[in-house]
Amino acid sequence: MKILSLQENLKQGLFIVSHIAGKNINLPILNNVMIKAHEGNIKILATNLEMGITTIVRGKIEEEGSFTVDSKIISECINLLPNKKIGIELKDNNLLIDSDNYQLKIKGQSAEEFPLIPEVDKTKYASVQVDDFKKAISQIIFAASLSEIKLELSGVAFSFNNDNLVLAATDSYRLAEKKIKIKTNNNEEERIIVPVKTLQELVRILAGIQISLDDKEEDNLKIYVSDNQILFAYKSMELVSRLIEGQYPDYQQIFPTTSKTQALINRTELIRATKLASLFSKIGINDINLDFPKEKNQLVLSATSGQSGENVTNLEAKVFGEDNGIVVNYRYLLDGLNNIEGEMVKLEIIDNNTPCIIRSEKETDYLYIIMPIKQ
Repeated sequence: MKILSLQENLKQGLFIVSHIAGKNINLPILNNVMIKAHEGNIKILATNLEMGITTIVRGKIEEEGSFTVDSKIISECINLLPNKKIGIELKDNNLLIDSDNYQLKIKGQSAEEFPLIPEVDKTKYASVQVDDFKKAISQIIFAASLSEIKLELSGVAFSFNNDNLVLAATDSYRLAEKKIKIKTNNNEEERIIVPVKTLQELVRILAGIQISLDDKEEDNLKIYVSDNQILFAYKSMELVSRLIEGQYPDYQQIFPTTSKTQALINRTELIRATKLASLFSKIGINDINLDFPKEKNQLVLSATSGQSGENVTNLEAKVFGEDNGIVVNYRYLLDGLNNIEGEMVKLEIIDNNTPCIIRSEKETDYLYIIMPIKQ
């Protein structure tokens, strides 16, 4: 193998793939990235067996071949070289790197031992605008479970329905749902569960890929689903991941269909008052009280702790319906408020035994639900 490429091209290629090559004691080759020069393409690949990432790097192939080297070492070496042409050549199971007045020799392993990255059928696809997708993932991913006891809840539900993709995440205590528009050549309804780690890695890559102004018009991410795999393709990058098997909870059953009290409140003021109340919540419970006194057009936030004292804040609000109140975890409330857009938020409650819905006054495609802390 013998190739030539610019330092910036190799640097971006290694940034895309190298993050998932970790410390694997049982299978050391998984700590490596594979460089493959074949059929006019220079590819860099990495896998951790749960997901695999491939990217194509621009450059010139003088001799075809493939080889694997330690991900961390080659990434740091390329990053430190000047932004000039780099020659990479395979000789006697070593990768020789030559750039200007820098010469390096990196030991590696044969590519024959490198695990194959699964092929995904590309017949059916959905296409989504990249910025819309990144924003949607950031608005819901925090609500997924950090525990893998209920494996389904450690992923995000993707529900494809014609030109809509509905994303949902829950840890049983709160739930976030976001709808985004897609283009698709497949009209079948489908629901899958994508691991949170896959989506975190995908968002990291999408945020780091440099885009020229010429590329902006076609700034779409393509999604392919096949059997128990999902493929995300963007520019010259492809990320393949296993899906989580199992049935995602039918969460729409918990959506309250009515509410006894609705309140419209300034989002920034509610965040400030919640942070203040949190200082007086009980450690380990994180409880704050939200009370809606009838006909007062106020939201009363309060918290009491035997250790720190107590706090009461009266916020101006437009309140409709019955005299009501609910106790919630302030962390969950802040997570929702920080991800809702718009100046005003709407709270809808029935009582302290049923979920509270929080949504933007104007944004209709995002919904956040918190389970109450029952007294």
